[in-house]
Amino acid sequence: MAIHIRRRKFIVTLSGAAAWPLAARAQQPAIPVVGMLSPRSRGASEHVLNVFRRGLNDAGYAEGQNVAIEYRLTEGRFDRLAEQAADLVRRQVSVIATPGSAAAALAAKAAAQTIPIVFGVAEDPVKLGLVASLARPGGNVTGINYFAAEVTAKRLGLLHELLPAAARIAVLVNPANVTAASSTRADAELAARADGLQTQLYEASTSQDIETAFATLVRQRPDALFVAPDAFFISRRVQLTALAARHALPAAYVDREFVEAGGLMSYGTDVADMYRQVAGYAGRILKGAKPADLPVVQATKFELVINLQTAKLLGLEVPPMLLARADEVIE
Repeated sequence: MAIHIRRRKFIVTLSGAAAWPLAARAQQPAIPVVGMLSPRSRGASEHVLNVFRRGLNDAGYAEGQNVAIEYRLTEGRFDRLAEQAADLVRRQVSVIATPGSAAAALAAKAAAQTIPIVFGVAEDPVKLGLVASLARPGGNVTGINYFAAEVTAKRLGLLHELLPAAARIAVLVNPANVTAASSTRADAELAARADGLQTQLYEASTSQDIETAFATLVRQRPDALFVAPDAFFISRRVQLTALAARHALPAAYVDREFVEAGGLMSYGTDVADMYRQVAGYAGRILKGAKPADLPVVQATKFELVINLQTAKLLGLEVPPMLLARADEVIE
């Protein structure tokens, strides 16, 4: 009988000891989760995602330690943004970050009525309906604005400066990215008229579409190509720059990633800095700040990058004044 009692005590003690770590773990607060929603592809984005993680680090949050990041990158599939935004809402993330995509920001806003959202958009966020005003966003959304119309006009002007004899400019847009495509088309046409240029619109939303567009370009032979800012185009930058080189077509892009892949020139926002700023706002929100109290930041860092080797292959002489203004020259 005594043996039986001792055995029961041992079992109770052992089961209590086993339960204690479970109870302790249950009492530990869950770490906050940042949802990253973007139409970009993972392989083409690792460098800016690293910048985003460093931005969170600067705010006191290290991925895997005191914050988790749920990545929802749709590989250029804009039609999947809504479902991915809804999934982040179901997972009850602490904040949703949508750097570099108005489409992602709008999908997040449609899905999340209370979860804070931090965007990075080229278009006017007030006109998009993301915020009430830049100074007082209101609601659960704020972020970074980096001036699409001004950048488009400036980039077209720089391309014309590089090619003063140019008269006809092909403009490539992604019709699946409705907001960016429509704004680029309107802004490029307006800027082209001011410079006495003609524009011809081409569309591509798949790799095959890009091949088809270039086949048409070769026949119609414009003087230069102007590529719209688009996450899908960034993911296909090697294809785009290779086709432009093969057909000896000078092309201007919005992001330095194209120039590093062999493109001729780019002018636009410092994308890495925009990711850093979005991460900084996300960090402030994780610490308790409300999006309604954080004014929309207007980007101030823009960069002109020129690939001198590509210019030489195209037989172009880059004006010394343009080279002097470049933030980086790739030789």
